Amino acid sequence: MRARVQVFATCLGENFFSDVLKDMVTVLERLGVQCEFPEGQTCCGQPFYNSGFQSQTLALARNWLRAFANTTGYIVAPSGSCTDFVRHRYLELFPPGAPEHPQVEEIASRAVEFTEFLTRVLKVTEMGAHFPHKVTYHAACHSLRNLGLRDEPKLLLQAVEGLELVPLAEEETCCGFGGVFSVIYPEVSRAMMDAKVKNIQASGAEYIVTNEPGCLMNISGVLQRIGSPIKPMHLIQILASSKDSSRPSP
Repeated sequence: MRARVQVFATCLGENFFSDVLKDMVTVLERLGVQCEFPEGQTCCGQPFYNSGFQSQTLALARNWLRAFANTTGYIVAPSGSCTDFVRHRYLELFPPGAPEHPQVEEIASRAVEFTEFLTRVLKVTEMGAHFPHKVTYHAACHSLRNLGLRDEPKLLLQAVEGLELVPLAEEETCCGFGGVFSVIYPEVSRAMMDAKVKNIQASGAEYIVTNEPGCLMNISGVLQRIGSPIKPMHLIQILASSKDSSRPSP
């Protein structure tokens, strides 16, 4: 039976990285997965929650739950932070005794990040990708620390034909984005980002890759500002590349 998934677009994905979402569907369909898109989905509520407005988060969370309530299959997102929020924080927003709790438990059990779905659910790392370039990888905080995805993204990159994965010093150190953190503490965020970019430049890579849209947006902005030739990409874009593709460089 063909596997079915629900695409969880996320706010950054929908508004800034629509090409990443298209590539995610491309990769999944290449693996024989049927993709569906619940049209009623909006923000899951994470920005409000992280800003301390937990009660205001409830309306957004309930709307998100309604969008995915009557669906089947895994709920796959291109973001570890949004996946983590739905999987773990919804259980805090709707604890045992809340009318929504049984629904939250069921939906939380289906929410997975993209690289997690490939490696842990489908149990695949090789999908015919071809990317003959030198690449380094930045580990996003939520995927690494909250979802435990340390090796999975790199296993996928190592299986790409022609790709040379080079080490990144302090790979697991935060890039300084942290959503609202970068707004509330801009000076601290900037210092963290500067340190991250120095390590990226020192790696000798042509491309810096991550599996988190927030990190990608943050790193992209600084690399563009300083005129660096290093190109940022979401890991999904690498996996969607093939010998036959004529995609332009990001």
